[in-house]
Amino acid sequence: MENNFFQEGVKDKEEVEGTPSITDFQEKNISIDMDGEKEENVYQRFVSSHPVFFKYCRLAVVHIVAVAYFAAATYSWKTKKEDTGFNWCNGYGLLLLIYTSIYGRLLYVHIFEKHLCNALKKTCCARFNLVNYKNSGQMIEIGVCVTISLAIIIFLVIDTRESRDRLIGLIGIIAIMAIGWGISKYPTKVSWKPVVWGLIFQYVLAIIFTRWPIGRSIFQCLSEKIVVFLDFAKDGAKFVFSDKLVDNGIFAFTVMPVIVFFSFVVSILYHFGVMQYMIKKIGWLLSVTLGTTACESLHAATTLFLGLPETFLVIEPYLNELTNSEIHAIMCSCFSTISGTVLAAYISYGAQPMHLITAMVMSAPAGLSFAKLLYPETKKSSTQFNNIVLKKARQTTFLDAATDGALSAIPLVLGCIANVIAFVAAVAFLNAILAWFGTLLGYPALTFEIILAKIFTPISYVIGVPWEECETVGSLIGLKTVVNELVAFQRFGEIKKTIGFSPKAEAIATYAISGFSNPGSLGVCVGSLSAMANEKKDAISGTVIRAFVGGIAVCFLTASIAGMLVIEDPESKASTLHSYNSTSLIL
Repeated sequence: MENNFFQEGVKDKEEVEGTPSITDFQEKNISIDMDGEKEENVYQRFVSSHPVFFKYCRLAVVHIVAVAYFAAATYSWKTKKEDTGFNWCNGYGLLLLIYTSIYGRLLYVHIFEKHLCNALKKTCCARFNLVNYKNSGQMIEIGVCVTISLAIIIFLVIDTRESRDRLIGLIGIIAIMAIGWGISKYPTKVSWKPVVWGLIFQYVLAIIFTRWPIGRSIFQCLSEKIVVFLDFAKDGAKFVFSDKLVDNGIFAFTVMPVIVFFSFVVSILYHFGVMQYMIKKIGWLLSVTLGTTACESLHAATTLFLGLPETFLVIEPYLNELTNSEIHAIMCSCFSTISGTVLAAYISYGAQPMHLITAMVMSAPAGLSFAKLLYPETKKSSTQFNNIVLKKARQTTFLDAATDGALSAIPLVLGCIANVIAFVAAVAFLNAILAWFGTLLGYPALTFEIILAKIFTPISYVIGVPWEECETVGSLIGLKTVVNELVAFQRFGEIKKTIGFSPKAEAIATYAISGFSNPGSLGVCVGSLSAMANEKKDAISGTVIRAFVGGIAVCFLTASIAGMLVIEDPESKASTLHSYNSTSLIL
């Protein structure tokens, strides 16, 4: 019995010992996890050891999808060709332009620039070494400059044969340049290359965008695309503020959300390096054309996209290394143009997008050009394109950049709203006081705008405004200069809805008030730039007034050139600078 009991106990013990325990399950799970980690580590090691292979695999997939889509779109277009045509602005033609630009750029960078450029450079250098390259280069540049200048003069003589009054704007250009040279810091040390080339560049851009049919069509299409793009902000605004407030066109609920949306998009583009690439290419073009230094050229390119305080951040690491002339140039560029961040506000007041965008592009070279006339460079710059690295985005992820971009627009939105409320109220208060004084003299209609109109009427006339509208445009120029451009555009919209403008006066007025040259911007410029460049505070405070005057003058220069290119039909009152949908064109 004892033996049987003992044997049964042994069997029970063996059965218990044979049963899997919790420890056994944990060991198995650990072994499975270790196997999974080993497999994952093997995969990671394979990926990390073959980065080029996986890079080209990803690129191959992207290009295969892109080519397949293009082939499908081409087939679809060919079946409907008779009905649609190319439709360069909205249809297959636009897709063709996009693909051509992208793949053309890829071919240039990876084939032409790598393999053919060096051979061409060696051949050209061997050829030019036979003569004095520096002297021959200067002679070629002078010859090209003289040829283009003569071509512009001949074009003006022929183009204005039936309306010589359009040449009045030429008086404005000569007067502004003469005054600029007269108040120059070093009039005997002016380098005329950036000054002359800046004027030529500005005039060529104006001809391309306003008189050349192809260029005008491209720019018209671009302005329409920008307006459509900015209008997407209304969808977000309607979700937050309701359809009623947005559809009624209330400023705070319609225009301000566009600033948030634009800042959101710019921050994303900056995160991916797209904005830096565009700024560097435009800056390089300005530097090569005008002969300006790297930092001031890059900053001028930045003003097309960013507002006044943000533009300095792009070149912040180099601000303390800039010369006084360069400090003056970057401030003058800020005062002479407007930025894309507030474009929607001006459009909402009735300004035509094509005028605004053309003014932005033309003012970039003009600001640098006039800055070098007012404050010539007397020292050698320490910054070059080969030693400048644009500041990278501080955000680590795409979502971080998007969120930060939207939030960074809040101060700008609040600042715009506060400025409009304060300055419109201040002008109304000043008008009430002036009306009271005027009543005692038997002239109750006296207002701040009337006083400004009388002061700025001569300027309006010499930049090409028809005499009967000089006071109206003069009041707008005065408001922009003494108050700010937002108030000027708000008044512009009121005049356009009530008494109206002639197409020529509207175009010139839009160009003349498209600039940040006002007392508020002057304070923002000095405060923000001094905070970023402590070592340059004396240079900033000593040159800011000169830069402010330069910004005002650049707006007048741009308006004068635009006024000379406007053609009006006495019967239809059409303008080449006007929208296709509202005017007839005379080429």
